[in-house]
Amino acid sequence: MELKEFKSFRERMNEKILSSGTLEVKRFFHLDSEVYKDGALPARVKELLGLVASLVLRCNDCVLYHLIQCHKAGITDEEIWEAWSVALIVGGSIVIPHLRVAVDMWQKIKEEARLT
Repeated sequence: MELKEFKSFRERMNEKILSSGTLEVKRFFHLDSEVYKDGALPARVKELLGLVASLVLRCNDCVLYHLIQCHKAGITDEEIWEAWSVALIVGGSIVIPHLRVAVDMWQKIKEEARLT
């Protein structure tokens, strides 16, 4: 799924889920948003943690979401590569296919930002 398509799909489906879902679903979505805000750890660090966890758990949609958030938070290429190194060492070689997706998507996110 391309970057623009992912963003559109995610927004559309989240809207549908939140308008139709149960109270528990809505609470989970709210908690998911709240946990990434600044606290004892800055939001940008939390996004890197989410990115690492997403790579280790092998969820490309989650990887893409956290990459978008990392870019918004001003994460540098050097910081991204260090986070990817942590994911690779924690998750092992099974992370490599998802790392390929992450590297490709990071480049696309940066390119989209340059064009806008």
